[in-house]
Amino acid sequence: MPTKAAARPKADKALVDAVDLAREAAVSIAEPGTVGDHVAAEMVGERLAMHYFQCTSKGYVGWLWSISLARAPRAKAVTVCEANLLPGDDAVLAPEWLPYAQRLAPGDIGAGDITPYLDDDPLLEQGFEATGDEDVDQLAFFELGLGRTRVLSAEGREQAAQRWYDGEHGPSAAVAAQAAKTCQTCGYYLPMPGVLRQVFGVCANEWSPSDGSVVSLDHGCGAHSELDVEPPKSEHVAAPVLDDLAVDVLPVDDHKNAAEADDQA
Repeated sequence: MPTKAAARPKADKALVDAVDLAREAAVSIAEPGTVGDHVAAEMVGERLAMHYFQCTSKGYVGWLWSISLARAPRAKAVTVCEANLLPGDDAVLAPEWLPYAQRLAPGDIGAGDITPYLDDDPLLEQGFEATGDEDVDQLAFFELGLGRTRVLSAEGREQAAQRWYDGEHGPSAAVAAQAAKTCQTCGYYLPMPGVLRQVFGVCANEWSPSDGSVVSLDHGCGAHSELDVEPPKSEHVAAPVLDDLAVDVLPVDDHKNAAEADDQA
């Protein structure tokens, strides 16, 4: 069955008209000169009204002085209940407070910084737990290389894989879009262990922009081990031929000038 809407409080003329009393209450708690115009009055309960005045303080733009007034049953006198400074719809507010662990973003950690410990990190799960049997535990430590308190959970692996795949070393990177071949056929590609081996590996080519980074199988660059640059075609230039039997015929003036030049030499 549909629920009935809450009945609105009945208007109380004595409370609504008590603007001057509400203003006096606001002035009594406010910094001098910061109580502005009367904004509104509304009934917030039976024989309970709230008056709002603008706050003109430069440090509280959009805030309102809020004064609650009440009247006892069958009484004519109006009394002040509370006086507060409350934010309006356009109030300037401080950002929502976040714990230190949630304010950190990738790239914020520098040398000497330590991230806070998260006991319920959804990206991690419990690692190997000791059984109490010394022989069994020692075998697990030696053969499986475990011993970490926590390891990546399925959600942690999924988030990391998606972040890497969408990043600068995935198939959508600019260098990969222009590559002729992908990493999965490159000799410098080192597959990752575990389930991530199906999609990711590490680049071990010092000439590649991805050297030392996790790359996807369908990433690529111009430093692929099986690519080669087509050598440019050499231009053949014929050697000059000297004809000793050729005679250069000069005009008379040119011949005279040449002879004078020889005499001066």
